[in-house]
Order: sequence, then structure tokens, then C-alpha cells
Amino acid sequence: MIKLLLLPVFVLALWVPIFNRTAPTLFGFPFFYWYQIAIIPIASVLIFIVYRVEERTGGDK
Repeated sequence: MIKLLLLPVFVLALWVPIFNRTAPTLFGFPFFYWYQIAIIPIASVLIFIVYRVEERTGGDK
């Protein structure tokens, strides 16, 4: 059940109409680029949480 935390990462990273625009910009970078860069730490944290929970509970064993 904890693996459902990974679903938002895939949806946010692969659903292009969400981030297919240039405004707003951040430090001169269009939204398209800084959105994808922001997804990386979010995905990393969620993957780490899922890993730790799976490790404690024994995973699919």
C-alpha cells in the first residue's frame, strides 16, 4: 500500500500538459525546466520513504 506514494511522482513527471508552459520563470529558467528539476528531490524523498517502510515490514515476502 505504501507503494502508492510513488504514483504521484510518475503522474507529475510524465503528464506533460501540467508543465508544458514557459511562465512563471524562476531565475530566468522557464517553468518547463525548473518544474522537472524540482521533481527530482520530491521523487527522491518519496522513494526513500517507500524503501524504508518496505525494509522494515519485509517488503513482498
